[in-house]
Amino acid sequence: MRCPFCGNVDTQVKDSRPAEDHVAIRRRRFCSACGGRFTTYERVQLRDLVVIKTNGRREDFDRTKLERSIRIAAQKRPIDPERLDQMISGIVRRLESLGETDIPSKAIGEIVMESLARIDTVAYVRFASVYKNFQAADDFDKFVSELRPQLDPE
Repeated sequence: MRCPFCGNVDTQVKDSRPAEDHVAIRRRRFCSACGGRFTTYERVQLRDLVVIKTNGRREDFDRTKLERSIRIAAQKRPIDPERLDQMISGIVRRLESLGETDIPSKAIGEIVMESLARIDTVAYVRFASVYKNFQAADDFDKFVSELRPQLDPE
């Protein structure tokens, strides 16, 4: 593993342990050249996924891009970061287990919204506002009004 500080390729693993509900291995590493310490994570990847964008363009699935968009939606919300990690891992496992290597971005968005709706309504609405490309306050109002019957069980 290349050192992120100096680029040295000879780094040592100092500690390994399971992470994220045992779906990844967390490794603490040490660079003998610069003395830097850093952490890496190893995850099982069942298959290489390709995202089919709405305009037909294809791009490799990027877990960090998915994670970034979810964390932005959940920013400043009282959600345990470990809970988000578990949710992201669950989404990736679900995508990998679909049996397809080509996955429409719409399907990914729907799965993310479904997962966010279960843990935080505000994060769900934030993600939906980008995913559904809200243009005006009326878009928010319409979306939240459709959501209300689910939120106020009477």
